[in-house]
Amino acid sequence: MPDSARGIDFIAHSDQGGRPDGVQLMVQRGYAYVGHPFSGGFSIIDVRDPKNPIAAGFVAAPPNTRSLHLQTHDDLLLAINGQDPLSSPLGSNQSQQTRNFAAGLRVFDISRPEQPREIGFMPVEGQGLHRIWYVGGRYTYVSATLDGYTDTIFMIVDMSDPQRPAEVSRWWLPGMWRDGGESPAWEDNRRYALHHAIVAGNIAYASWRDGGLTLLDVGNPSSPRLLAHRNWCPPFGGGTHTSLPLMDRGLCVVLDEAMGDNCSDQLKYTWVVDVREPTNPVTVATFPTPDEVDYCQKGGRFGPHNAHENRPGSLQSDGLIFVTYQNAGVRVFDIRDSMRPEEVAHYVPDPPERMVDPRPDRPQVIQSADVFVDSNGIMYVTDSNAGLNILEYKGS
Repeated sequence: MPDSARGIDFIAHSDQGGRPDGVQLMVQRGYAYVGHPFSGGFSIIDVRDPKNPIAAGFVAAPPNTRSLHLQTHDDLLLAINGQDPLSSPLGSNQSQQTRNFAAGLRVFDISRPEQPREIGFMPVEGQGLHRIWYVGGRYTYVSATLDGYTDTIFMIVDMSDPQRPAEVSRWWLPGMWRDGGESPAWEDNRRYALHHAIVAGNIAYASWRDGGLTLLDVGNPSSPRLLAHRNWCPPFGGGTHTSLPLMDRGLCVVLDEAMGDNCSDQLKYTWVVDVREPTNPVTVATFPTPDEVDYCQKGGRFGPHNAHENRPGSLQSDGLIFVTYQNAGVRVFDIRDSMRPEEVAHYVPDPPERMVDPRPDRPQVIQSADVFVDSNGIMYVTDSNAGLNILEYKGS
């Protein structure tokens, strides 16, 4: 039984073949592809019958490497390769030759969905990639932690030959290019680093953790151009994770990720930003904060993590927004009135049966990570330890 539920029905659960830790997932052609934060690599789950998910395979990442984020489109799956901070003691100051992990973009052919076949790899010099945006076409957009920079930056990659992905350009916030003589202007306790960007039209809506939101013109992929930069940290707690454009409405929903246990890095919010004028984004509302119980005292992290990103082939909605809230499960918000967002449903799974997270003293509570909603309205929700929950929104 769930800890709490309203307007969402449980369909099924999968332990993902005994690897119940998950972050980003894609569902395509009846198969779910789940990236792992702790188990390495990614798993394939047959969800052609959502009531009976079947573990169908696992693709291991190289040693000391993780592939917690991935993208699928048509016959391609793109997976990040980056340093696993829990298994690799080497840092970004080590030479590329002495590093014991893989760093870059790995490409798979998934024309046989349950048997991904590696066809390409683009190495990078640094700690690797973090997240990707790819919905077909010539270009993919990645966040990359590279030598010479203070943290993760924006990179555009040419995918015209999937066997040979190639960097096209990169962009960063001023102050991040350490080897270019730049120095950060922000406080030492702030982290300016790209989580990822979502691209709609010619604009990349990019989330920079404590650096806030940028809108980048990527119409010329070889030379991204800044249109606007907004940052509300401080006074708010930062951690900007996902910026979801809703182009038909001129809006962008922006999530600030909770990073500290028990709200130790402040209570985090989901913002509604008016982007009708891309050079002048304006915050117009915040989502209501879940309050059935005192989630700050529940243990673990409480607050936004990621939203269903309206990818092609999935559920498309600019009125209902699906957001994971870590120890508060998954939430559905109605933003038809953009000035007055309203929560209309939620589902808080019961605690994980066992802990996969190897870090000491982690609380055994739910930590809902990512949500994907397919074109039939079926919700797929990952967790750091508790496997894949398959749910259905029934309406408010």
